[in-house]
Amino acid sequence: MRISGAIPQLRTTNLSESIRFYTTKVGLTLEFQYQDFYAGIRAGSQVFHLKLVDEKDPSIEFVDKGGHFHLYFETDDAAATADALKRNGIRLVKDVHETPWGTREFVIEDDQGHTLYFDEKR
Repeated sequence: MRISGAIPQLRTTNLSESIRFYTTKVGLTLEFQYQDFYAGIRAGSQVFHLKLVDEKDPSIEFVDKGGHFHLYFETDDAAATADALKRNGIRLVKDVHETPWGTREFVIEDDQGHTLYFDEKR
C-alpha cells in the first residue's frame, strides 16, 4: 500500500465568498466546483478543497460548522506577496517576520477565520 498525498478540506458557511476570496484576493485558481457545496482551489502543484456546511457538517455528525484550520502556502518572496495581498484589501494578522527555524513568513485570515501562513524558505 502506498499513500500518494493528502488534500486538506476547509469548511465554509459561504462557498461563493470563499471561492472569491481565494481566487480574487489571494490570486489562486479555481480547480473545480461541484454544484453549490464543494470546490477545489489550486495553489501551484497543490490543491485544497472548500466544503459548504450549515450548522453541522452533514457527513460527520460531531463536527461543528466552520472550525479553525491552519494552512501554509509557500512563496518565493514573502514581502512582495504580503504587499500584493494588502493591495487586494487583505489585512495581515502578523506582518512579515523572520522565524527561528530560518524562514520569513506572514499570516492572514480568510473570510471564514482560517489562519493562512505564507512562508518563504531562506
